[in-house]
Amino acid sequence: MIEIPTPWLLFLGDVEDAISGKTSLAIAYWRPERCVGQLRLEGCRVDVGLEDLSAEEARSRGARAMIVGTVNPGGALPEHWTAAIVGALEAGLDVASGMHQRLADVPEIYSAAQSHGRRLFDIRHPSESLPCGTGEPRSGRRLLTVGTDCSVGKMFTSLALEKEMRARGMKVDFRATGQTGIFISGSGICVDAVVSDFIAGAAEVLSPAGEPDHWDVIEGQGSLYHPSFAGVTLGLIHGAQPEALVLCHEPTRSHMRGRPRQALPTVGECLEGVLGAARLTHREARVVGISVNTSGLTEAAAHRYLAELEEEHGLPAVDPTRTGVGRIVDALDPPAGSGS
Repeated sequence: MIEIPTPWLLFLGDVEDAISGKTSLAIAYWRPERCVGQLRLEGCRVDVGLEDLSAEEARSRGARAMIVGTVNPGGALPEHWTAAIVGALEAGLDVASGMHQRLADVPEIYSAAQSHGRRLFDIRHPSESLPCGTGEPRSGRRLLTVGTDCSVGKMFTSLALEKEMRARGMKVDFRATGQTGIFISGSGICVDAVVSDFIAGAAEVLSPAGEPDHWDVIEGQGSLYHPSFAGVTLGLIHGAQPEALVLCHEPTRSHMRGRPRQALPTVGECLEGVLGAARLTHREARVVGISVNTSGLTEAAAHRYLAELEEEHGLPAVDPTRTGVGRIVDALDPPAGSGS
């Protein structure tokens, strides 16, 4: 467990789009009780719906930590954010970040934390030694979300599935594999910060052997078809050993995120590819549904698109916010065989 003192001030810097601010947006959506406000710099175009507060104002309202709730390619902290982070430490807040660059590696931030007796949390970096994956079968049931691209709703879908399964009285746990999921759940491993030889092993540690009727819903990362992040995805698929996979998709994109010259794969290509990869460690792995982020479509267009996917692929197609994920949960039974 990662025990970052609550409540939190969410720091958005000056990010310009929702994907860059997705950590803060997700925390505010799934854990609003932990948040007292947001801190935005001039030029920020993202609003998570919380009151804009300075670090001093947030501290006076009970905040105990500031979360750097942003993402960017490479995970570096912009230099012009340093003053705001130092200001939070000076105001009496601990600071937590899920970026690749460690807070303590910025001299001004480290010095301020030391001077004011504050703690720095770099949750992206594993604090324990991890093994190589073994591929050995293990008890329990596992579902993994996978994507046609990055940032298409794998974490949101995983959390929605866990919520629906828990409401039905099923034994289930959400297993976080990225910074946002860890902030929400309080535990997990950022698999994109794990040395490549140990990604599959990290997934095995994260979702260990369990009771025969217990589900681990494992948050997916990247995409098997993204040239930058496919390696992370493949290691996670092998280590998770999922009997069930849910493919996540965003239908309005014209290219892979951050790669304008890289065409998006089709849903059919992804279904074939992820099954081929998953069956290395679980021979009876199956796709049980497609989860679509239809926020860029009208209501009518969204339902039409979901119906077309169902007809083409013979799988329940849902949007977690428009339709819920109940039909995917329905598809989880009867249990798959234990062979792998």
